[in-house]
Amino acid sequence: MQVRCGKIKSVTVDMGPTEVGADIELRVSDRTVTGTPVSVGNPHFVVFVDDIASAPLHTLGPLLEKHEAFPGGVNVEFVQPLGEGRLRMRVWERGSGVTLACGTGACASAAAAVKKGYCRAYAPVSVELDGGVLEVTVGNGENVMMSGPAETVYEGECPV
Repeated sequence: MQVRCGKIKSVTVDMGPTEVGADIELRVSDRTVTGTPVSVGNPHFVVFVDDIASAPLHTLGPLLEKHEAFPGGVNVEFVQPLGEGRLRMRVWERGSGVTLACGTGACASAAAAVKKGYCRAYAPVSVELDGGVLEVTVGNGENVMMSGPAETVYEGECPV
Protein backbone atom coordinates (compact mmCIF):
# COMPACT_ATOMS: atom_id res chain seq x y z
CA MET A 1 0.00 0.00 0.00
CA GLN A 2 1.27 3.44 -0.91
CA VAL A 3 0.00 6.43 1.08
CA ARG A 4 0.42 10.10 0.12
CA CYS A 5 -0.93 13.03 2.13
CA GLY A 6 -2.90 10.65 4.33
CA LYS A 7 -4.69 9.03 1.37
CA ILE A 8 -4.14 5.57 -0.06
CA LYS A 9 -2.76 5.90 -3.61
CA SER A 10 -2.08 2.27 -4.55
CA VAL A 11 -2.80 -1.18 -3.19
CA THR A 12 -1.58 -4.73 -3.68
CA VAL A 13 -4.08 -7.55 -3.40
CA ASP A 14 -3.45 -11.29 -3.04
CA MET A 15 -5.89 -12.61 -5.65
CA GLY A 16 -5.37 -16.25 -4.68
CA PRO A 17 -4.37 -19.06 -7.02
CA THR A 18 -5.33 -19.32 -10.68
CA GLU A 19 -6.16 -22.46 -12.61
CA VAL A 20 -4.96 -22.25 -16.21
CA GLY A 21 -6.35 -24.92 -18.53
CA ALA A 22 -5.07 -26.19 -21.85
CA ASP A 23 -6.00 -24.16 -24.91
CA ILE A 24 -9.33 -25.08 -26.48
CA GLU A 25 -10.83 -24.37 -29.87
CA LEU A 26 -14.43 -23.21 -30.02
CA ARG A 27 -16.63 -22.93 -33.07
CA VAL A 28 -18.32 -19.53 -33.01
CA SER A 29 -20.57 -18.51 -35.87
CA ASP A 30 -18.47 -19.17 -38.99
CA ARG A 31 -15.05 -19.27 -37.35
CA THR A 32 -12.90 -21.18 -34.89
CA VAL A 33 -11.50 -19.31 -31.89
CA THR A 34 -8.61 -20.62 -29.84
CA GLY A 35 -8.34 -19.48 -26.24
CA THR A 36 -7.09 -20.38 -22.80
CA PRO A 37 -9.62 -21.09 -20.03
CA VAL A 38 -8.56 -19.64 -16.69
CA SER A 39 -10.22 -19.59 -13.28
CA VAL A 40 -9.46 -16.81 -10.81
CA GLY A 41 -12.41 -17.79 -8.66
CA ASN A 42 -14.56 -16.83 -11.66
CA PRO A 43 -14.32 -18.10 -15.25
CA HIS A 44 -12.29 -16.43 -18.01
CA PHE A 45 -11.48 -17.24 -21.63
CA VAL A 46 -8.27 -15.52 -22.76
CA VAL A 47 -7.82 -15.03 -26.51
CA PHE A 48 -4.39 -13.83 -27.66
CA VAL A 49 -4.44 -11.52 -30.69
CA ASP A 50 -1.85 -9.84 -32.89
CA ASP A 51 -3.58 -6.45 -32.91
CA ILE A 52 -5.80 -5.34 -30.02
CA ALA A 53 -7.26 -2.50 -32.10
CA SER A 54 -8.83 -4.97 -34.51
CA ALA A 55 -9.83 -7.59 -31.91
CA PRO A 56 -13.51 -8.56 -32.37
CA LEU A 57 -14.45 -7.51 -28.83
CA HIS A 58 -18.00 -6.38 -29.66
CA THR A 59 -18.84 -9.26 -32.02
CA LEU A 60 -17.10 -12.32 -30.53
CA GLY A 61 -17.25 -11.20 -26.89
CA PRO A 62 -21.00 -11.74 -26.47
CA LEU A 63 -20.95 -14.99 -28.48
CA LEU A 64 -18.11 -16.46 -26.42
CA GLU A 65 -19.69 -15.25 -23.15
CA LYS A 66 -22.71 -17.45 -23.81
CA HIS A 67 -20.98 -20.33 -25.64
CA GLU A 68 -22.20 -23.79 -24.66
CA ALA A 69 -18.69 -24.62 -23.42
CA PHE A 70 -19.36 -22.18 -20.56
CA PRO A 71 -22.82 -23.03 -19.14
CA GLY A 72 -22.63 -20.26 -16.51
CA GLY A 73 -21.13 -17.72 -18.89
CA VAL A 74 -17.55 -16.49 -19.08
CA ASN A 75 -15.53 -13.28 -19.07
CA VAL A 76 -13.67 -12.90 -22.37
CA GLU A 77 -10.29 -11.21 -22.57
CA PHE A 78 -8.62 -10.26 -25.84
CA VAL A 79 -4.90 -9.83 -25.15
CA GLN A 80 -2.01 -8.57 -27.25
CA PRO A 81 1.50 -9.35 -25.96
CA LEU A 82 3.58 -6.16 -26.25
CA GLY A 83 6.99 -7.53 -25.36
CA GLU A 84 8.65 -8.78 -22.22
CA GLY A 85 6.40 -8.23 -19.25
CA ARG A 86 3.73 -6.15 -21.04
CA LEU A 87 0.22 -7.01 -22.19
CA ARG A 88 -2.60 -4.92 -23.69
CA MET A 89 -6.01 -6.29 -22.69
CA ARG A 90 -9.64 -5.50 -23.52
CA VAL A 91 -12.49 -7.31 -21.80
CA TRP A 92 -16.05 -8.40 -22.41
CA GLU A 93 -17.47 -9.12 -18.94
CA ARG A 94 -20.29 -11.59 -18.58
CA GLY A 95 -23.52 -9.85 -17.85
CA SER A 96 -22.02 -6.38 -18.43
CA GLY A 97 -20.42 -6.21 -21.86
CA VAL A 98 -17.34 -4.09 -22.55
CA THR A 99 -15.84 -2.60 -19.39
CA LEU A 100 -12.83 -0.35 -18.84
CA ALA A 101 -11.06 -2.73 -16.47
CA CYS A 102 -11.30 -6.13 -14.82
CA GLY A 103 -8.92 -7.13 -12.04
CA THR A 104 -9.59 -10.85 -12.27
CA GLY A 105 -9.34 -10.55 -16.06
CA ALA A 106 -5.92 -8.93 -15.77
CA CYS A 107 -4.83 -11.77 -13.47
CA ALA A 108 -6.25 -14.41 -15.84
CA SER A 109 -4.51 -12.78 -18.80
CA ALA A 110 -1.15 -12.63 -17.02
CA ALA A 111 -1.46 -16.27 -15.86
CA ALA A 112 -2.29 -17.42 -19.40
CA ALA A 113 0.61 -15.33 -20.77
CA VAL A 114 3.01 -16.97 -18.31
CA LYS A 115 1.77 -20.45 -19.26
CA LYS A 116 2.17 -19.70 -22.97
CA GLY A 117 5.65 -18.17 -22.50
CA TYR A 118 4.78 -14.56 -23.36
CA CYS A 119 5.74 -13.47 -19.83
CA ARG A 120 7.84 -14.90 -17.00
CA ALA A 121 6.66 -16.30 -13.68
CA TYR A 122 7.64 -14.27 -10.61
CA ALA A 123 8.27 -11.19 -12.78
CA PRO A 124 5.83 -8.27 -12.77
CA VAL A 125 3.52 -8.14 -15.79
CA SER A 126 2.16 -4.74 -16.75
CA VAL A 127 -1.42 -5.21 -18.00
CA GLU A 128 -2.67 -2.17 -19.90
CA LEU A 129 -6.48 -1.90 -19.82
CA ASP A 130 -8.78 0.78 -21.23
CA GLY A 131 -9.18 2.16 -17.70
CA GLY A 132 -5.56 2.10 -16.61
CA VAL A 133 -2.62 -0.17 -15.83
CA LEU A 134 -2.42 -3.01 -13.33
CA GLU A 135 0.72 -4.88 -12.34
CA VAL A 136 0.31 -8.63 -11.88
CA THR A 137 2.84 -11.15 -10.59
CA VAL A 138 2.16 -14.83 -11.21
CA GLY A 139 3.98 -17.60 -9.36
CA ASN A 140 4.16 -21.24 -10.42
CA GLY A 141 1.10 -22.71 -8.70
CA GLU A 142 1.15 -19.91 -6.16
CA ASN A 143 -1.10 -16.98 -5.51
CA VAL A 144 -1.32 -14.13 -7.97
CA MET A 145 -0.58 -10.63 -6.69
CA MET A 146 -2.22 -7.61 -8.30
CA SER A 147 -1.17 -3.98 -7.74
CA GLY A 148 -2.83 -0.84 -8.97
CA PRO A 149 -3.91 2.70 -8.22
CA ALA A 150 -6.57 3.52 -5.64
CA GLU A 151 -8.52 6.65 -6.47
CA THR A 152 -11.67 8.22 -5.12
CA VAL A 153 -14.20 8.37 -7.90
CA TYR A 154 -17.24 9.45 -5.91
CA GLU A 155 -18.21 10.73 -2.50
CA GLY A 156 -21.77 11.00 -1.26
CA GLU A 157 -24.09 10.67 1.65
CA CYS A 158 -27.00 8.32 2.17
CA PRO A 159 -30.00 9.57 4.13
CA VAL A 160 -30.65 7.59 7.26
